[in-house]
Amino acid sequence: MFRPMRRIKQQLSHEECEEVLLSERRGALSVHGEDGYPYGVPMDYLYDQGKIYFHGAKVGHKIDAIKADNRVSFTVFDKGVAVDGKIGPNVRSVIVFGRVTPLETTPETLQIARRLGEKYNPAGYVADELKRTAERIQVLELAVDHMTGKRVNES
Repeated sequence: MFRPMRRIKQQLSHEECEEVLLSERRGALSVHGEDGYPYGVPMDYLYDQGKIYFHGAKVGHKIDAIKADNRVSFTVFDKGVAVDGKIGPNVRSVIVFGRVTPLETTPETLQIARRLGEKYNPAGYVADELKRTAERIQVLELAVDHMTGKRVNES
């Protein structure tokens, strides 16, 4: 169902893909948008035990698209590292294909939202925000169907 990578020498291992997902802060979630146009939106995320979690509002373009077709892709890339003898850095990217499920608001999903928030903000701030906005938060879970990663040099 999913195409194999064409440039196999540049392919990242599963462990390297997970390293990128665990270390980076943002990616682009792409959904099937309105009128056949793709819709990609930058997202903060949490990678945990083979699943990717997002949070946001319970209404909007992204939620409408997911309700219509929950198949998505999510792309993350790192900052790259300098390589001797190369002009540009080596950059690793990961593309995840899967299905997104909006989760019901429960103590468990609010715990996920808390962990996601604390990836980016101080714990006290996150606790206050969750108290204020818990009923409006939608946690999304991306179950991975296929994941691939690639190392490229920018030069």
